[in-house]
Amino acid sequence: MSDEMKLTRRAALAGVAGLGLAATACSRESAAPSFAPRPPADGPFKHGVASGDPDQSSIMLWTAITADSLDAPVRVQLAEDPDFQSVLIDAEAAPAAEAVRAMTPFKLLADGLQPGRTYWYRFSFGGELSETGQTRTLPEGAVDSFKIAAFSCSNYPAGFFNAYRAAAERGDIDLVVHLGDYLYEYGRGGYAMDDDERLGRVVEPAHEIVSYEDYVLRYAQYNADPDLKALKAAAPWLTIWDDHETANNAHRTGAENHDPDEGEGPWPVRVNDAMRAYYGWLPVREPDNRLARYGALEIGDLATLIFLESRLLARSQEMTMEGFPIPLDSDPEDPEVQAQVQAWLDETVGGEDRTLLGAEQFDFVIRTLEQSVAAGKPWRIFANQVLMGSATAPDYTRETPFWLRWGMRIAGGDIWDFARQTQFGVPMTLDTWDGFPAERERLFEAARNANADFIVLTGDSHNFWTVDLKTEAGERVGVEFGVTSVTSPSDYEFVNAPSVDFGQMTLQANPHILHHSVYAKGFVLLTLTPDEAIADFVTVSTIKDTAFEAGIDSRWRVTPASGGAVPAVERLLGA
Repeated sequence: MSDEMKLTRRAALAGVAGLGLAATACSRESAAPSFAPRPPADGPFKHGVASGDPDQSSIMLWTAITADSLDAPVRVQLAEDPDFQSVLIDAEAAPAAEAVRAMTPFKLLADGLQPGRTYWYRFSFGGELSETGQTRTLPEGAVDSFKIAAFSCSNYPAGFFNAYRAAAERGDIDLVVHLGDYLYEYGRGGYAMDDDERLGRVVEPAHEIVSYEDYVLRYAQYNADPDLKALKAAAPWLTIWDDHETANNAHRTGAENHDPDEGEGPWPVRVNDAMRAYYGWLPVREPDNRLARYGALEIGDLATLIFLESRLLARSQEMTMEGFPIPLDSDPEDPEVQAQVQAWLDETVGGEDRTLLGAEQFDFVIRTLEQSVAAGKPWRIFANQVLMGSATAPDYTRETPFWLRWGMRIAGGDIWDFARQTQFGVPMTLDTWDGFPAERERLFEAARNANADFIVLTGDSHNFWTVDLKTEAGERVGVEFGVTSVTSPSDYEFVNAPSVDFGQMTLQANPHILHHSVYAKGFVLLTLTPDEAIADFVTVSTIKDTAFEAGIDSRWRVTPASGGAVPAVERLLGA
């Protein structure tokens, strides 16, 4: 999730917390939760069932078997009814990856199916049946409505997966899209683990996951979670990875959280082990090149959903503010200083050779946009890892209350340096598309030339966002809906300032950003029809208790462009 700036901010917040200036944002959670940790199911199907990567005629079915011996075949049935009176497929599933500690994942590609149909499936092993899963193929032809539930950043020790439960209980979701950080690699005592023992959510294995076995054990723990299992069984999934499926701030040649000199081995070996576990333990189709997990789903005549890979295949190493060339005691109002900052942003951060997608994927994206427009589809949706829209950091040396500025100054070091950097109009983070502005502009210009307006669903930030996406010339190309986390804490939760409206500061510094909600947990429910797209920012009242209430942070409406200017997004609900 975080780049160097984010890490610095987190350190700053921890430092300010030590001053005892205010109650923490997390204090909003109940002091005496009523939860009871829930164990995984007994028997061989501890990890439930799942389906994923649907198209019009096929879908991947998945389970895992926990057994000392695989002395019987693992079979799967798929039927047209939940009672399995009309069975269409009765076949033997194949192991999807090597067994680890008596746990073996299995997959079957169910094909020969009808478009836009609901099916039910179950696995059997040694005379025992799994739970029944429900899935659905993608529609063909005219589509009146399609619902996508988008999730991001599910950190097991940080809290309960209530967002998954809230979505599972709806019963009306056509496709679950997970935008990355399905799991986290940290060992015990690491990021967001302050409540892990109290909640009964201590990670396995205890150390940071590095090897194939490590990643499998972590996937197995996540996949045994009852709320995650419920949503897996309720609807088909599309998953893409961000960084934590390998290591924090991953890129083509390494990661911030990978050190080969500290016993973590060569980066390509770690990536390969992580990918083996990923493809084995999720209901996904594996491409010939494991790293090239990008593509498009066609949702009848309604939409094209393009899912991106922006971490491991081609991503340049991200810039950090450690390379900021301006002394922090410089006058930010000095025209010469401003020119130096702009030159660094244009020439260094904005280097034409810097890429997230790589040339091959970029060309695929543009071709797909053009084909979608030619087919007359009203919607193009990006499933995207990191914030695409630009976000300039507010000047925290001026916009924050005096007591908070004083606290940051007293904390000193990286804490105060981070605040002082924001005086110069720099991006909030360089780990996002703001660290690759030249490629972003090429994408936006190509979309404009193709009359291909689009909606972006983005994870990673642990915040809700609504961003008006524009070219550098100010031409609107679409809208971005940032998806908050399932459980991972927002950076702002580390600030001892719950009364400070950081979201409003963001809006004041960025007129094209219409909404920034920094504390909520939940997901985005996107409902597509031919005439409009409605985005509900769904919240859960707590992640520290299994008893919760679902609510709405805000609701947004978009209408498709019809050959002219791209319409602005409209707020329907929420402040």
